[in-house]
Amino acid sequence: MSHRQPNRRERGVTRLLPETWRGLTLLLAGVLLLYYLLPIGALVFAQSPASLATDVTSEVVLTAATNSVVAATLSTLVAVAFGVPLAYWLSRTSFRGRDVILALVMLPLVLPPVVSGMLLLRLVGPAGLGQLTSVPLTRSLFGVVLAQTYVASPFLVVTAKTAFDGVDRQLEAAARSLGEDRVGSVRRVTLPLAKQGILAGVTLTFARAIGEFGATLMLAYYPRTLPVQIWVSYLSTGLDAAFPVALVLVGIAVGAILLVHALGTNPWE
Repeated sequence: MSHRQPNRRERGVTRLLPETWRGLTLLLAGVLLLYYLLPIGALVFAQSPASLATDVTSEVVLTAATNSVVAATLSTLVAVAFGVPLAYWLSRTSFRGRDVILALVMLPLVLPPVVSGMLLLRLVGPAGLGQLTSVPLTRSLFGVVLAQTYVASPFLVVTAKTAFDGVDRQLEAAARSLGEDRVGSVRRVTLPLAKQGILAGVTLTFARAIGEFGATLMLAYYPRTLPVQIWVSYLSTGLDAAFPVALVLVGIAVGAILLVHALGTNPWE
């Protein structure tokens, strides 16, 4: 049975299709990348450099930046202290109901932050646990940390679990066969091998915490973080007043991304 060979025109069309699709792909990708870049450019060039330099060093902006960095750092430390053990347990344990626990970890990622803030306010507010302690759980730095930890810590748990999943369990077993107990095998084998993924999770958690707005607004409001200050400046004075605060927040976010690459980690792998 003979097969018809494509003629010259058909061969030309066949060669043209991949080139057309490649060009279309580059065009669509370029449009989306440009869409990412243009708002940043609009933010940077919204005001004159002299005006921006004056505004970003104002007391209001510096105070909000300090509050954001301190709160996000504390939230990240809390996430590491509790999230890494949880991630390891989820990675190394099989039991009925494990998927329910995983869904519970993922829940803050899919809830609107404002809803998360409402839930936390009900739990730790004056009508909840707040009436049982003299420590202010709302409208305080403690409240900011509570809100940020709830919203941001799942990033660490999910990323660290993925990193632990990638560590061969036989290596842990080999370490225990050489005399290490379980804690020693985790400390000497598992954590070093999962370090890159955990560091990526730490950076993502910090970046998410410092950009948290909805839950923080509901639970704390004071002391004002950068996202809350952006909202207040916009409502009280207008968009131009919010630009310098937003520029500082974008700068910190870019710094977190650069830190990921400096550490040689990739949160997407």
